[in-house]
Amino acid sequence: MLAPKRVKWRKVAKGKMRGRAEAGSGGMLHFGEFGLQAAECGKITARQLEAARVAMTRSVKRGGNIWTRIFPNKPLTKKPAETRMGSGKGGVEEWAAVIKPGRIVFEMAGVPQKEAFEALRLASHKLPLKFKLINKQIEAKAQAVRATKAAANAVKNAAAKAAAK
Repeated sequence: MLAPKRVKWRKVAKGKMRGRAEAGSGGMLHFGEFGLQAAECGKITARQLEAARVAMTRSVKRGGNIWTRIFPNKPLTKKPAETRMGSGKGGVEEWAAVIKPGRIVFEMAGVPQKEAFEALRLASHKLPLKFKLINKQIEAKAQAVRATKAAANAVKNAAAKAAAK
């Protein structure tokens, strides 16, 4: 099971899951040709991550390369059953990775697309979030669409500023 060797703080606050994972924060394929991209936000525990990795590895019969792009570095705590309210935070039960929409969870290379997408689909069934299967071409198209939208928004904002003056 994945868990950090040491952490600065034993227990952490829940935090928020706002925004998207863009290109600089794990939102693009970096190592492989195919990937599993999150479509919604949530948490993936170390056990779920390992189950997905095993399913994927078995599907491709240990062929090709697989990269796990996330690491469960957030401690999740729980209080014992039938415990009264108060008396502090519970002990650390498991470790999880916080996922934002657009985050690449797994990457794969060295296998045909059909085989890779089937393995990634099996992995996605082991995880609690919705995912999209992507490859380099799909990613390039999505990036071009984002760039045109950003350019259109810039022109629109410039026009609005000019009209305000």
